[in-house]
Amino acid sequence: MNTDHGQYLLEMNDLHIEGFSDGQWHEIVKGFNLELKRGEVLGLIGESGAGKSTIGIAAMGFCKAGCRIKAGRIRFDGIELTDASEETKRKLRGSRIAYVAQSAAAAFNPAHKLIDQFSESVIQHGVGTREEAYADARDLYAKIKMPEPDTIGFRYPHQVSGGQLQRAMTAMALSCRPDLIIFDEPTTALDVTTQIEVLATIRDIVDYFNTSAIYISHDLAVVAQMADKIVVLRYGELIEEAETRQMLADPKENYTKSLWAVRTFKKLSVPRSTHSEPVLRVNDITARYPKATQPVLIDVNFEIHRGETVAIVGESGSGKSTAARVITGLLSPQEGSVEFEGQTLPSDCGNRSLEQLKKIQMIYQMPDTAVNPRHRIRKIVGRPLSFYLGLEGSEKQQRLNELMEMIEMDPKQFLDRYPGELSGGQKQRICIARALAADPGFIICDEITSALDQLVAEGILRLLDRLQQELGLAYMFITHDLATVRAIADRVIVMLDGRIVEQGPKLEVLTPPHHEYTELLLSSVPEMNPDWMDNIMAQRASQKGIQAAGN
Repeated sequence: MNTDHGQYLLEMNDLHIEGFSDGQWHEIVKGFNLELKRGEVLGLIGESGAGKSTIGIAAMGFCKAGCRIKAGRIRFDGIELTDASEETKRKLRGSRIAYVAQSAAAAFNPAHKLIDQFSESVIQHGVGTREEAYADARDLYAKIKMPEPDTIGFRYPHQVSGGQLQRAMTAMALSCRPDLIIFDEPTTALDVTTQIEVLATIRDIVDYFNTSAIYISHDLAVVAQMADKIVVLRYGELIEEAETRQMLADPKENYTKSLWAVRTFKKLSVPRSTHSEPVLRVNDITARYPKATQPVLIDVNFEIHRGETVAIVGESGSGKSTAARVITGLLSPQEGSVEFEGQTLPSDCGNRSLEQLKKIQMIYQMPDTAVNPRHRIRKIVGRPLSFYLGLEGSEKQQRLNELMEMIEMDPKQFLDRYPGELSGGQKQRICIARALAADPGFIICDEITSALDQLVAEGILRLLDRLQQELGLAYMFITHDLATVRAIADRVIVMLDGRIVEQGPKLEVLTPPHHEYTELLLSSVPEMNPDWMDNIMAQRASQKGIQAAGN
């Protein structure tokens, strides 16, 4: 990392930010101070709702809807952003200050191609021509390991996977070579093998261009690879600040120590009965998307039993979420079938009965795009109660209260809010409550903890485990987080290029000797060691060199 830092590029002094809810203003950032040097990377960590993203976007002189800067100063390269005109701030945003959002699916315009959205800032800020922007986009796409970098930019956002879309956003933020980049959980949607490549690219570019960065994350091991210093937040207040190595070696505050000690939960796996019938069976599924030349699933077979959690892991584009789409009837397979409780399901969800629809529910990866921003939480969670169960009036209200309490959110405080008034973690909890509202027997969890800090994620896993024991629910857990796999899975399925390369009980799959691809996944999980990524990248470069010499 760059250690030759000059003057402060960004300063925040006694910053107070308020949010409006329940008819009054509430302080969400409480006297925050920050000094960021040129070329320095600051890691900002804390629980969901701690104020990380609010502070991040405040670095651009911006507040999200329903928030305001009450007091304090924000200074970027000598420019007072709190007093600057909107025109001045618009000229800075996208050119000198860039932002990489947590939810790429919500941040891209679905009506425009990726490469055109990349080029927009370049052209508007006079950095280069469209042709120069196109060439630079292809170069950056290649550097961050996008597939088919010369042509993928000409796809629309819905034509690429979530991980690919997040990488495209990272490239877009770099288009004008800004002085400061705010990375707001930029790798939560990425599998571990892709994440390490993207993190290495981000760090190399930050070093090469002497770019400052604020790296917001709940993944402490990732922050350890990226940051020169770490700031810990809780309830909008700075709890602790120190150089990264010092913070990792000797955190001072009890709250910081609690963050270091998370993910203690491990589900007690019970061996599957050899006589039980699966609640879900996937038989010889081969599927492709319309107009695609290659299948995205090839001869996929697996089964899930009642009370069992099966984790599906693999890199972006391996077919994990596509398998979920086939099971839910959102994509009809070319070959094969899906059985639920012994019945073959219609391949198209439009032909399934209300009872069949009710029993299989899905919690999506991106809560920002999974809920209607114009509906209150009461309506979002309440609709399946009416649609599937016919609940109204006091019965519906009672069940709403129970569901909110199950996800540890006060119904009096949150039911009448809009999604925009919630943090990313809170919105994901609402999606969980909505799935539970249908009273399902089988739930597909698509990266549902990727947007949550580790303390909250552990609470969600404990909640899901308790519900499974009480209700006999079966879960299919799509994830790239192997810590989540170890915590909650009974069985593991490993996918690569649309095929299952390995499956079996968790201990068998995660215990050596591993399948070659499983070994790659396991070795790509970041560790709480600032030198881990350097060591892994050097090791892999050496292995490639040996292989090249052998050939």
